[in-house]
Formats: sequence, structure tokens, C-alpha cells
Amino acid sequence: MKKKVVLAGGTGFVGKYFENHFMNLGYEVRIISRQSPHISWSNNEGIRESIENSDMLINLAGKTVNCRYNAKNKEEILHSRTETTKILGNAIKQCENPPSLWINSSTATIYRHAEDNPMTEDDGIIGSGFSVHVAKEWERSFFEFQLPETRQIALRIAIVLGDDGGVMTPYKNLVKFGLGGHQGSGNQKFSWIHIDDLFNIVLFLRKNEELSGVFNCSSPHPVTNRELMAHLRKAMNRKIGLPCPRPMLEMGAFFMGTETELILKSRWVIPERLIREGYEFKFDKLEAALQQILKSSK
Repeated sequence: MKKKVVLAGGTGFVGKYFENHFMNLGYEVRIISRQSPHISWSNNEGIRESIENSDMLINLAGKTVNCRYNAKNKEEILHSRTETTKILGNAIKQCENPPSLWINSSTATIYRHAEDNPMTEDDGIIGSGFSVHVAKEWERSFFEFQLPETRQIALRIAIVLGDDGGVMTPYKNLVKFGLGGHQGSGNQKFSWIHIDDLFNIVLFLRKNEELSGVFNCSSPHPVTNRELMAHLRKAMNRKIGLPCPRPMLEMGAFFMGTETELILKSRWVIPERLIREGYEFKFDKLEAALQQILKSSK
């Protein structure tokens, strides 16, 4: 009998990758989503039935933060994370044979803007502001559940890099059209993780059944924004890239319907627990990650 994995919010960039790779490993994959023909978030019995007898539940659900932070979007960003988490937790409580592992997404944005020191699970300082509030509430709604038969792990995920969507598309376009210089001061840290490693971390945590709690999901070698853009220009064979000062970013973000925080916040995150537990990164250096991604996308 096939093992079953449930992907909540499994229709996005990360979810599609996970679906394909779990299927390649022989898993039966169930998806909970607002999109048809998947199990709807309003179908409580369908959600419970899908989770029953599953090996793993992985929650990736949440409205994109690539939008303007007006009141309506803020409410949707928060509720799309906390309410879906509560639905899943309540469904697990109703299961006769619940999953042994529930992995819930969180975000590395939970830490403060850091250009002075790296943030680890033990020593990282939680920040302030809207995005941090969302991350804190997201984790609180997750860890409020006491589930004796189900391990709970929250992944504080950095910027995910891959060859079929995500942030690579806009970054490649900037370089392609000659705008691949640094953004803002260029000193802000860029913490990232290759999507291959994100999937392999899930498998690693599934295998190591004594592990639970919070894990930072990021490469052990973050770079500055200035270094990121230099690596991208080199990988794409572009020698020149115009920098983009903060006022220009603010103007561009307004017209593009997004926020500059996504680029200007310094996320300096280190995966201390994963390293301590023995996880070995496939892509720990940005140059190798970009070479793989750009080669695959040609």
C-alpha cells in the first residue's frame, strides 16, 4: 500500500515541486487547495478523510506577500495562514490514525532586520512590524495544538530558489534588461535555499523521528544583495547592471503593486539546528545553485 502525503496549499511553486517529487518516490499525494479539482478548504470531512492514515501533512498555504500591504491584503495574508493551520490541526484531532508528522511553513522574516549578526533558532531576535506579526501568529496557531501522536515542525523558510517560478523570474528579468545592479544599499543580507534542499530537508526530518520544533530552512552561506546580483550577472553573462536606489524602488514597488520590504529587509539566517543534526546541503553556495537553476531553465 502506498504511503500518503497531504500537501495543503500545494498548487504553488513549492507545492508543485513537492507533488512531483513525492510521486516519483511512490507516494500517493492529496492536495488541499482553493483551486479545483482539489479538496476544498471548506470541506472539513474531505480534509479529515485525506489526512486520515497519511504519513505526512505539509502545510504550504498562504496568500502571497507580493502585494501592497493595505488593510484588505493584510487581513487576507494573516488569515490565509492562521485559519488554514487551525483547520488542519482540528482535522488531525478528529483522526483515528493521524499522521506521524505535521510540517507547517513559517518564514525567516520572523527575525529582525540584521546586518550585524546572524539569526539562529536559539539566538535569533524576533523582529517587529506587520510581517513579523504574521509569522508569530502563524507559529502560535500551529504550536497551540497538543497532538501526542503527531510530531510538529515549523520551517522558517528563507527565499526559495528554483528553476520553475518563484523569485528567479523577476531577478532574471532585472539582469536581462540591464537593471541587475544592487538594490538599496546592497548591504542587506539575502538568505536563500535551493528548492532541492527544501524538499530534502523534509525527507531528513521525516527520517529523524526524534526531531520537532522550529528549524531555519536556509543555506548556511547567505550573501549580501550586492553579491547576489553580481553572481546573477556572472551566471547570465551580463557585465553591467544599473543599481536601483531606495527612492526608485519605492516608486517601482508602488506601480508594481508590491512592497520594498521583500528586497530591502536584511535576512541573515543560519540553519544551526539542521547543521547540528547532520543535514548535508546539496546546494550550500549560491554560485552553484544559480548555475544549476539557469542551466535547467534554458
